[in-house]
Amino acid sequence: MNDMWGLTARGICEYDDKILLLKVRSRSGHDAGKWEIPGGKVKRKEFFDEALKREFAEETGLEINIDSLYNVIQNDYTACKTNQKVKSIQLIMKVTSLSDEVTISAEHDEYRWFTKDELKELIRNEMLSKAAMKTFNQVNLGGEL
Repeated sequence: MNDMWGLTARGICEYDDKILLLKVRSRSGHDAGKWEIPGGKVKRKEFFDEALKREFAEETGLEINIDSLYNVIQNDYTACKTNQKVKSIQLIMKVTSLSDEVTISAEHDEYRWFTKDELKELIRNEMLSKAAMKTFNQVNLGGEL
């Protein structure tokens, strides 16, 4: 059987030197109770930038501008509905929003704006999703995000 590949777009949103993360709902089949970077799967025939704006609006209520590429990771998973193994390429983009007023969807239990020091603490305590851990472990948080 051929491997299935997927594409995910996520956005690192900074506002007042803090980074927005969403807490995966406690009854989720993956990364339950962990903090993740907003974003989601790119649908068939959808451009990744449109997908990221759509997912951000759905998950946070925020309108974003996409500024630059931040990181690219591979984060493989098993699809909850089909139990199929998926190899996922994740484009992590730097995004900006004109507001910090977040309205989360039912996919998440809460949201929070974290300082870089608080983010380092989440990494140390393994409180980030697998994709977020890979993303932030590959970059230097001491400098510019």
